[in-house]
Amino acid sequence: MKAKQIFYDKQINPINGTILEMVIWQLPSPVVGSRHRFKYRLFFGRAGERIVGYDNERSKGDHRHVGGQELPY
Repeated sequence: MKAKQIFYDKQINPINGTILEMVIWQLPSPVVGSRHRFKYRLFFGRAGERIVGYDNERSKGDHRHVGGQELPY
């Protein structure tokens, strides 16, 4: 099985310019550093500015981005 995108949503607030984007893929096996078979990305911010983000990059596993810091969760 190849990676299959199972969810996507992107919303842009026209009043303050914030962006909320969520993407989830189902994978045949977990990415290195994660125990589940999902690859995901959640972004909240503005163009060129991430306020909060959650994702699971290969070898980094599940982690978040808050205030310029990258932290596991």
